[in-house]
Amino acid sequence: MALPTYGTMAVDWENRVDFDRLRRERLARAKALLAKSEMGSLLCFDMNDVRYLTATHIGTWAQDKANRFTLLPQNDEPILWDFGSAARHHQLHCPWLGERSRPGISMLRGAMSPEMGRAEDVARKIRVELEMRGLHNEPVGIDIIEPPVMFALQKEGLKIVDGQQLMSDARVIKTQDEITLLNMSAMMVDAAYDDLYRYMKPGVRENEAVGLVSKKLYDLGSEYVEAVNAISGERCNPHPHVFSDRVLRPGDPVYYDILHSYMGYRTCYYRCFTIGYASHAMVDAYKRCREYLDAAIELVRPGRTTAEIAAVWPKAQEFGFPNEEASFALQYGHGVGLAIWEKPVISRLVSFEHPHEIKPGMVFALETFWPSTDGWSAARIEEEIVVTPTGHEVITRFPAEELLVAGAHYFTVNGPLPTTREHESAPSQRVLEMIEASAKTEQVPELTSTD
Repeated sequence: MALPTYGTMAVDWENRVDFDRLRRERLARAKALLAKSEMGSLLCFDMNDVRYLTATHIGTWAQDKANRFTLLPQNDEPILWDFGSAARHHQLHCPWLGERSRPGISMLRGAMSPEMGRAEDVARKIRVELEMRGLHNEPVGIDIIEPPVMFALQKEGLKIVDGQQLMSDARVIKTQDEITLLNMSAMMVDAAYDDLYRYMKPGVRENEAVGLVSKKLYDLGSEYVEAVNAISGERCNPHPHVFSDRVLRPGDPVYYDILHSYMGYRTCYYRCFTIGYASHAMVDAYKRCREYLDAAIELVRPGRTTAEIAAVWPKAQEFGFPNEEASFALQYGHGVGLAIWEKPVISRLVSFEHPHEIKPGMVFALETFWPSTDGWSAARIEEEIVVTPTGHEVITRFPAEELLVAGAHYFTVNGPLPTTREHESAPSQRVLEMIEASAKTEQVPELTSTD
């Protein structure tokens, strides 16, 4: 394996993640793309973009608020407006920001009503900074925004354009330290799956599995467990994308998607199991799901395109959906970084008409799905891949080459029960003979159409 997996502490005797380099290189990528664009500045409210530009973080409670914002002017350094005392904290502990960390409150996703004037306050702050730099007549690129804030910026005479694509392009190629952090984040999920595999048995509920995984990740240093999708039994098909309190039963299929963040860097990491034993239909579904995934992974190398990968996956109609939009994200690829979904997106829905070239430094997840012929079970697997200069490296290491059976500990007088068998066994020859004999000796009358 070429990619290192470090401990989570800083040490004096080994070069590990270089956070100063991480901050410099991320900001440099955004600056370079901004310099080539028509925009005079970038204004970001997306927490992931704010972190990319400023290397600040105030907790996952703020992840969906769109309240913190940062302005990156052409040929200048980013200015951050943050939530209350967080701005003062950054001044004290983030020397790369200094006085450019300032208090600023937006609308808290509408909790601040329009008459409070917060939108106008934000707009004035931005206008002042742009005027000081002679950039107020240049387009302002924005990633996401609350409508009242956008209207207030326009009333200040600023031209608003799409800046989301520029930030997405900046983040598509990962730096050395970003790749290391993504690998370490996957390492934590490896460990969570190991605990989960040992824990699963009949009687365990999906939500209990979610709790087990969450604790393991936080114990290892995760800063944010975004989601643990736990899907079992008949809930596997169609895929509901949410866990419940359903209880695991013998023979159940169960698959999980574990999404968490280490130093901001996410995972999207499916694994699939059965409880006690697996039906032949489930074994076949898993094999096919794995083959589609392996075919996609084999194509990951510089110079290939997302269209080539999507082409090896089945059409929606082949697994029970009317079109590609209806089956979206079941045969799917997506970048992974500070967000769960980044460029490139790989799907039959969009990749043929809009292919992207695969380049070294990309990190993305590939995930496949296949329903069983029994009509209710299904397989789901996912791997995360780093594109190297000569090929690729898979960083999700929990075993998934074949279907794993958890809780297989049943023994009969003839030895252990097989781990591949049907939920309802076919009748033995002795049973068939008993039925035939009873029909002859007891002469039970048959039902008539009037009964």
